[in-house]
Amino acid sequence: MIINILASGPDEYLPDLTEYNEEGCIWVGVDRGVLTLMKRGFNPEKAFGDFDSVTEKEKQTIKKTIKHLEQFKPEKDETDMELALNWALQQNPKLIRLFGATGGRLDHLFANVYLLLKPLQENTSSEVQIIDQKNIMFIRRAGSYSLENIPKFKYISFVPITHDVKGLTLTGFKYPLKDRHILLGSTLCISNELIIDYGTFSFTEGILMVIRSRD
Repeated sequence: MIINILASGPDEYLPDLTEYNEEGCIWVGVDRGVLTLMKRGFNPEKAFGDFDSVTEKEKQTIKKTIKHLEQFKPEKDETDMELALNWALQQNPKLIRLFGATGGRLDHLFANVYLLLKPLQENTSSEVQIIDQKNIMFIRRAGSYSLENIPKFKYISFVPITHDVKGLTLTGFKYPLKDRHILLGSTLCISNELIIDYGTFSFTEGILMVIRSRD
């Protein structure tokens, strides 16, 4: 199962959502993202939020249209996106995609990026990705992984999330690495590229954010 969650980030940052509308996937709207989905012809199965970014008329439209609506007070401990993600993780899908999570306010951006850590914190097998028009972001704990060469997103960056990442090895890349120790804040692994169909990256300790990007 795949769950796609659309928040209320600026529309100009959104990719073509039809590319991610696989058969059987579940669409969830967060706050104003519910309206965005409806305007683009999607039928959200659930909606989450305090809906403080919509008008009263728009709120009534949402209430009439969405069967499963979770409305919260603006004064709460979690963001609307986190509440939606918490529900999604409880469904144990193989993949959760977050759209509308970038652009606009920086505090919301950083909060959404750190939500990528939730599956690791809760020890679930679900993968969470943030996707916008130019980027795909996800988190990996220590291990060995394969990456496909996707020309549409040719740049690949590796960003330490923990204080340091040990034993980072990149094979099949334009700029290979062998058993390198990467500190938090290092820009060494920004804007690499695959030179074969599939490359690998591995590391022995720490947490990495992987960002696939295009200009």
